[in-house]
Amino acid sequence: MSELHIIGGGMAGSEAAWQAAEAGVRVVLHEMRPEVGTFAHKTGQLAEMVCSNSFRSDDDEQNAVGLLHWEMREAGGLLIRMADRHRLPAGGALAVDRDAFADEITATLKAHPNVTVEHGEITALPEDGQWIIATGPLTSSALAEAILAETDTEALAFFDAIAPIVYAETVDMDVAWRQSRYDKGETEEERTAYLNCPMTKAEYEAFIDALLAAEKTEFKEGETAGYFDGCLPIEVMAERGRETLRFGPMKPVGLTNPHQPEQKPYAVVQLRRDNKLGTLYNIVGFQTKMKYGAQTEVLRMIPGLSEAKFARLGGIHRNTFLNSPRLLDDQMRLRSRPRIRFAGQITGVEGYVESAAMGLLAGRLAVAELRGETLAPVPPTTATGALVTHITGGADAKTFQPMNVNFGLFPPVDAKGGRKGRRDRYKAYTDRAKADWAAWLRGAGLDAQAGAA
Repeated sequence: MSELHIIGGGMAGSEAAWQAAEAGVRVVLHEMRPEVGTFAHKTGQLAEMVCSNSFRSDDDEQNAVGLLHWEMREAGGLLIRMADRHRLPAGGALAVDRDAFADEITATLKAHPNVTVEHGEITALPEDGQWIIATGPLTSSALAEAILAETDTEALAFFDAIAPIVYAETVDMDVAWRQSRYDKGETEEERTAYLNCPMTKAEYEAFIDALLAAEKTEFKEGETAGYFDGCLPIEVMAERGRETLRFGPMKPVGLTNPHQPEQKPYAVVQLRRDNKLGTLYNIVGFQTKMKYGAQTEVLRMIPGLSEAKFARLGGIHRNTFLNSPRLLDDQMRLRSRPRIRFAGQITGVEGYVESAAMGLLAGRLAVAELRGETLAPVPPTTATGALVTHITGGADAKTFQPMNVNFGLFPPVDAKGGRKGRRDRYKAYTDRAKADWAAWLRGAGLDAQAGAA
């Protein structure tokens, strides 16, 4: 078989490379980092993540992203296996030690006999060969311009934000305490996975005032893209109403302050472990566009963080994605150049897990094509199938926006048999998806390879 070239060594590109290489295809993985950096990345490692909680819920019976985890495990996904290996205690979530995760994926792919990693920027669309473009939302400007020229369309875009990371030793534990919301988790370590900083009503009101008044990063002239709702900056949420944060990332429910057990906090800021050593903590839900100086002043108003030191401050950046329903076919190929597939967040799926899942599928689709075969469509009743169906025709091209996996993308389940409540309905979705995914893997001849991986 011919070589498969993949541009982008993030979640989608790394997973696509693994799937193809394990199937016997020679892969050249092109990654521009570290020669060309981005706003969010700090290293040249493959599959580098910004947030330790990028995999989100691991509940495969009641949550669509947990179901996606299950499907990737069944298909022999490299990234989900490494996430399991480097997981951190986080209640019911699958949080990951980002550095160890990226280090092992980089070493694994570079050691694979069928994989060659080439560092350097690709600035134009290839003219021949089989390619997957998985450059993500931070695609380099030169390649983005080449894609725009080929597709004859204006780029769709949105603004994304990242949250600050605090050094754990600088959190005042005479104020903060360890507890997962509702004590969720099977072990003591999981039940105490979060640091909690309580606020009184007066402290909350003062924090909101400072947040609204803080100096913000302004968009450049001509930048009119909106925000992705899953990563709204905290000040944008606060502008929607003074109580918005208290019913969002700062909700005080499911927590008891052992320092003042009789006093219920008016609001609570949670911090989640960001590495295995427990030396770094991410401020949960605190994506921000405040300028750096303002961030340190405002965030130190949080009780327990008055002396906080930051390993990384938050920030905002522009993300781009394709109008995939119009530009891609059902094999994730560019209609005008079918030798080129797209995968990952650039296709309009939102989230690292969704990106990796689309990389897994794109890699398998490319392998089949190189063999002169065509894989059967993935059932839309599965999490993977619901995503790929959405981006390749299920969504309206006129209003297409990035989307996380969710049960709203699935065909409705039959409500018969007493499945009327939400938990029963979600269980019906996941039961059906697991059966259909297993059948699709068997029909595609992938189940044996999944077990071997």
